[in-house]
Amino acid sequence: MSEQTKTNIGLGLTYVILLVMVVVTLFPIVWTIGASLNPGTSLFSTQLIPEKATLTHYQYLLTDPNSSYLTWYKNSLKISFYTAILSVLLTSITAFAFSRYQFIGRKYTLMAFLVLQMFPSLMAMVAFYVLLNMVGLLDNHWGLILIYLGGQIPFNAWLMKGYMDTIPRGLDEAARIDGAGHLTVFFRIMMPLCTPILAVVFLFNFMAPMMDFLLPQIVLTSPENKTLAVGLFDMINDRFGQYYTRFAAGSVLVALPIAAVYLMLQRYFISGLTSGATKG
Repeated sequence: MSEQTKTNIGLGLTYVILLVMVVVTLFPIVWTIGASLNPGTSLFSTQLIPEKATLTHYQYLLTDPNSSYLTWYKNSLKISFYTAILSVLLTSITAFAFSRYQFIGRKYTLMAFLVLQMFPSLMAMVAFYVLLNMVGLLDNHWGLILIYLGGQIPFNAWLMKGYMDTIPRGLDEAARIDGAGHLTVFFRIMMPLCTPILAVVFLFNFMAPMMDFLLPQIVLTSPENKTLAVGLFDMINDRFGQYYTRFAAGSVLVALPIAAVYLMLQRYFISGLTSGATKG
């Protein structure tokens, strides 16, 4: 067998594997979209490509007085937006301190951040519940936001610190010679130069609350405080077959704000992720 034949076989196998991966990835998405357009309500009557597509389920979710979907949507957007904004600010300040200053405990704190990433948040669910109950933030959106803010620091601080380490320190020194203080250096020099990694952190922390189910299910108990994941689950919990197409329509709408944020920030992602991953 010639080298050219071996190369062609290897290339063909690569394309086959990629094609299988694309099908496996896209099929659930296409099925969900198709189910949301089916006129029926049952899981077993849905078709991949509906013969008589309809927007009835979307109309019900968005306009029917009996639907709480818009309330869930508003709650999820509120939690995701505040989490993303505050995470960017909190993480950037933390990363700036670790990247630009030497202080007692710096090395061990960074090591602690690495260790904390090994433990899933599921282990702290009971502690979160008890703590929020003690401070009066149980069944409160801000209680959930505070949990998200604390949980994102270890990973994002390391990611952003790696990016800040690539920015020459000479810029800081030149600014301080001209009389700039710590806050001026941070807001006027570092933040504009860190736009790519800020976009990455914003997207990560916007997506997580939109898709999270377990934490909101534990923390939020009032119907008016539910998020999309919890609300959609409760909608089909006991009568899955009856409301499957509405559930599919609601799931499709969940992806819209995430896709919008991604499209607005996508030009920053490649440089943000690669630069932050190569420096420690």
